[in-house]
Amino acid sequence: MDQSAMSEAAREIDKLMGLHPKGFDLSLDRITRLLDILSNPQKKLPPVIHVAGTNGKGSVTAFCRALLEAGGLSVHVHTSPHLVNWHERYRIGVKGGRGKLVDDAVFADVLRRIADANDGQKITVFEILTAATFMLFAEHPADVAIIEVGLGGRFDATNVISDPAVSVIMPISLDHQPYLGDRVELIAAEKAGIMKPGRPVVIGHQEYDAALDVLISTAERLRCPTAVFGQDFSAHEEYGRLVYQDEFGLADLPLPRLPGRHQYANAAAAIRAVKAAGFVVTEAMMEKAMTSVEWAGRLQRLTEGNLLPHAPEGAEIWVDGGHNPGAGEVIAEAMANFEERQPRPLFLITGMINTKDPVGYFKAFAGLAEKVYCVPIRGSDSMIDPVVLAGAAYDAGLVAEPMSAVGQALDAIKELAVPDLPAPRILIGGSLYLVGDVLADNGTPPT
Repeated sequence: MDQSAMSEAAREIDKLMGLHPKGFDLSLDRITRLLDILSNPQKKLPPVIHVAGTNGKGSVTAFCRALLEAGGLSVHVHTSPHLVNWHERYRIGVKGGRGKLVDDAVFADVLRRIADANDGQKITVFEILTAATFMLFAEHPADVAIIEVGLGGRFDATNVISDPAVSVIMPISLDHQPYLGDRVELIAAEKAGIMKPGRPVVIGHQEYDAALDVLISTAERLRCPTAVFGQDFSAHEEYGRLVYQDEFGLADLPLPRLPGRHQYANAAAAIRAVKAAGFVVTEAMMEKAMTSVEWAGRLQRLTEGNLLPHAPEGAEIWVDGGHNPGAGEVIAEAMANFEERQPRPLFLITGMINTKDPVGYFKAFAGLAEKVYCVPIRGSDSMIDPVVLAGAAYDAGLVAEPMSAVGQALDAIKELAVPDLPAPRILIGGSLYLVGDVLADNGTPPT
């Protein structure tokens, strides 16, 4: 990127990327050393809701934030990765209002101070960015901080948090196998690493019994007060409403603003987590949260922007960053539900990176999608070549064609549109990086 077009903070991160290795190096030694030099800002945070899991981390974080803000509390939020701008990783709480993305000058200043403190010692950029989370959240007062794990849990840089108000473990499935293991129970053990002795734990909906068993046994060993979805709390749709229930009672709520039935369980986990963290949750807060929650790039519908003229008139365009087989299943289920309510031909525009399982992702859409257009991810040296990705889609039982860009794929779908028939439904996804490119090109970055 042209340096003159970069924000001040982005320029600082660009310098760090040139000095330190990309990717993850799972250990707590380097981040602990750095935080010691910085006077341990992670020990000066407001109550922390710490969130791990393969899928649903971002959604439950968004629901927790919406609930707490509905109660007038100021809420810091850390998520990763970002979609368009680095600043999206840090939302600074505002008392009585909606938190705001970190100010660029403030962010750049914190990055410079961290780089000076590190003094060129070996570290990853993610660890520096995690240290920035702790400094920003310690230096700006708030009522609560929601901190999402980057990768895994046990050795993730965020896991220097020693006394979370609550640890939340969302659905676990196969992903990042080279780092976390090739069986769900191994991955669950890594995610369970964020549990701390005697601290509350909320376990979201788990598809695999083997993962659930590991999570429950770890919580029992650490003597954590534990609430498990389906046992201690639940949520389901009834007459177009969301019914939430736990040991404290029942609430009749609007359906969540975030589409997809999987969001019912995510919303339930958030409600139970905020309660477990010690905050009062009223029915009014829950109602407001369900209708105000937002989470960019996750089953987000594009209703305006630069890309829409490339698509057939009247087409639905959705973007979603889900990128593993578990995510593919819940996204495909959401598309099937849309199809049941309003039939339209479904087309996929997909880009993925080479650490993912494309065949596993595509299998969820077999018999549902008319065709897949496989595209590159801009600026990625780890993307799957569109020709290879199209082969994976074919292996999963789908008709597929490589394309050079999302715009070209939209143009191709436009050419197939038939007058007087329903305009298509288009899902762009397979990678958060692709979704970030799309939101940037569309002129609708997260705010």
